[in-house]
Formats: sequence, structure tokens, C-alpha cells
Amino acid sequence: MPTPVDPYQQVQPLNPSDEKLWSTLIHIGGIFFNFLPALIGYIVFKDRGPFIRQHSGTALNFQLTLLVAYFVGVITVIILIGFLILFAVGIANVVFSILAAVAANKGEPYEYPLTIKFIK
Repeated sequence: MPTPVDPYQQVQPLNPSDEKLWSTLIHIGGIFFNFLPALIGYIVFKDRGPFIRQHSGTALNFQLTLLVAYFVGVITVIILIGFLILFAVGIANVVFSILAAVAANKGEPYEYPLTIKFIK
């Protein structure tokens, strides 16, 4: 018989290599799926280790900041500056997400520049 599952059981922390892997995937996922990987990663992994909490939180803050910038870009398309904003935000997403993923893979902390701190 399988042992019964205790609903109040503490979550198991991730080992360091798994924390690095998931942190890297969360940052790379932001390039393709915007804020969803960071949001899901933060909700699922925030209590599984300090490294994954820091990286998923910073990724979520960055992606939410980009979401605001995308919104501003879409609104300002009417005066044509929006196209430049949307292009710059897309490039920043790719560049900074790759830099963050490399840092996460090395086991180093990373803070995105120009990010609004929605999550502390």
C-alpha cells in the first residue's frame, strides 16, 4: 500500500543543480512566452529555495515591467513612436533574458536593469 500523503507536509527544497536549471528555463521562457513562465515559476518554486526565489522574482518583475512598456508602445503607435518602443522592448527582452539565463546557469545572482519592483 502506498503511504498516505500529508497535505500539511513541508515542500522539499530543490537541489542546487535543479534550482539553476529551473531558473535558467524561467529566464529563457520569458523570451517566448512573456510573463507566464516567470509567474508560474514564482508560484510553484518560490518556497523551494532562495536561489530560485530570487531568480523567479526578478524575472517576474522584469516581465511585468516589459508588459507595461509593451502597453505604452501599443498606445503610442498612433504617434509612430510606439513602433520604436515596441522594437526596443523586444530587443531588451531577448538580450537581458539571455544575460540572466547565463548568470542563473552559472549559479550567480542577477538583477535586470530598469525594472519596477512589483514583487519584493
